[in-house]
Amino acid sequence: MEGSAKVGSLFIYPIKSCRGISVSQAPLTPTGFRWDRQWIVVNHKGRAYTQRNESKLALVQVELPNEAFSEGWEPTKSSYMAIRAPGMDMLKISLSRPRDVTDGVSVWEWSGSALDEGAEAANWFTNYIGKTSRLVRFDAASQTRPVDSAYAHGHKVMFSDQYPFMLLSQESLDALNKLLKEPVPINRFRPNILVEGCEPFSEDLWTELRISKFTFQGVKLCSRCKIPTINQDTGIAGSEPTNTLKEFRSDKVLLPNRNQQGKVYFGQNLVCKDNLTEGKGNIVKVGDPVFVLRKISSVAEAAA
Repeated sequence: MEGSAKVGSLFIYPIKSCRGISVSQAPLTPTGFRWDRQWIVVNHKGRAYTQRNESKLALVQVELPNEAFSEGWEPTKSSYMAIRAPGMDMLKISLSRPRDVTDGVSVWEWSGSALDEGAEAANWFTNYIGKTSRLVRFDAASQTRPVDSAYAHGHKVMFSDQYPFMLLSQESLDALNKLLKEPVPINRFRPNILVEGCEPFSEDLWTELRISKFTFQGVKLCSRCKIPTINQDTGIAGSEPTNTLKEFRSDKVLLPNRNQQGKVYFGQNLVCKDNLTEGKGNIVKVGDPVFVLRKISSVAEAAA
């Protein structure tokens, strides 16, 4: 057990590919932290925009009421999400369930219907991005988006890329930054859980861990797309840190005996093994201890 490790930071990204919120505590749900990737911005065909194709989303700031991260809190009619971006007036989105439904919404391999946040939000994002856009919310009452059952059977997400949680360690980021001419902040990698107090890249090996009283399963290494190369303060893409990661975090280096796909890995995807629909106290807090219950002996054995 790596008993000195603890949760250093927690991050929630209410709108996929927009800025995250650093929180002191986060309620757990079966699809990830509450509010995480509950909204996406879609184009005229209903396909999700991400920073991969619209890097301006990096500059969209999202705020939720502080009490939204308390256990059992439910929105009132006056509860709203505040959205800001350069050159734009603030947009307020009610946290009450929208009435309208939009069909034909798609994120990667999934398609279904979603709740539509209406004309004002559509106009705001259309003006900001410069292309026809709508803001939609995951409709958990009617839709299910399962994760890849080859890695984690029976789990589901809202609009996250693949899995409910993504974990990284501060030590891994520090090790990478030592190799970079210009260090990068954690927001390039968009984790939900940032752990501190372990060895660099030790999270590669974790297959089961406990945070507070909850048991998480490490399901696969997180392969990285273009987003870590996008400066989250400017929305401008460069070549780092991906070029440096390729030198020591590629499948060629870490998984030499597998089919090479040119991927780079940084972080670990997780699912929570507990039944989160029952009982109270489903909250993870900054400072909670992290105990590694099971791990593999080398990264070459890791699922990826």
